[in-house]
Amino acid sequence: MNAQGIFIFGAGYSARAFAGLCPKDVAMFGTTRSEENFGLLRKAGISPLLFDGTLTPAIGQTLADATHLVVSVAPGEAGDPVLNAARDLIAGQMPALRWIGYLSTVGVYGDHGGAWVDEETPCRPVSRRSVLRVEAERQWLELGEAIGCPVAVLRLAGIYGPGRNAFVNLRDGTARRLIKPGQVFNRIHVADIAGALAHLAGHGKGGIFNVADDEPAPPQDVVAFAAGLMGVAPPPEVPFEEAELTPMARSFYGENKRVSNAALKAAGYRFRFPDYRAALRALWDDGNWADGESRARMRLP
Repeated sequence: MNAQGIFIFGAGYSARAFAGLCPKDVAMFGTTRSEENFGLLRKAGISPLLFDGTLTPAIGQTLADATHLVVSVAPGEAGDPVLNAARDLIAGQMPALRWIGYLSTVGVYGDHGGAWVDEETPCRPVSRRSVLRVEAERQWLELGEAIGCPVAVLRLAGIYGPGRNAFVNLRDGTARRLIKPGQVFNRIHVADIAGALAHLAGHGKGGIFNVADDEPAPPQDVVAFAAGLMGVAPPPEVPFEEAELTPMARSFYGENKRVSNAALKAAGYRFRFPDYRAALRALWDDGNWADGESRARMRLP
């Protein structure tokens, strides 16, 4: 990636993985809402800055030199907090800016009854959070067009990786096998989010891209597969109608679709983990499924 400076708004789980793929000699800055996270950012090679929706002088000075901008901050009822605070600066005071990446969600498609969707499928979001995402996507794409800078919108499927996966849930006793006939979800390993970002940034590609695996699958199958690798009994099956779920969890099950990743592949990206089986096997074999710690030191159920 030919970058002199990378700025990340919202240097969370996915953005920190992306930072790990970037050249070590590139200046990299990222924001967080709490100083407690500064250590995590520094460990990832990111110089940390606080951002609570207000553009500080330090952020403004650093943005001015950035060639690549990654945005991983969710919009709220007041709109996109990054655009609210920094739209004018991005539009007029970032002369070196060459590429913008915006992390969104496949939730913008809404429910399609298990049918396949791609980037040309009309968005019909169900949840309020996805409605806000659609609007944020539109505003970022419009800004990019106005300033002549490619904007890549990455619509992410359910994210997992070290520290966030079915093994951790089984270890902690929180894994569940909810049975809702016909229900499937796509997933995406955090390494492929990072890889897709690096690929699109490195080639200066703009547009909308689904970042999802090859195989939408029933969630209970993922839990059972992970339990088999661990050598433990999977949790019992529970009919969806009988499950006690939070409103947010229940809303996820209200959307059923199969997400195509053909556009990202056509853009030249090759997935490291094309399905959940390959990803879970690698996490288990590498022993880094729990925040990189060796499984020999972890207590299994």
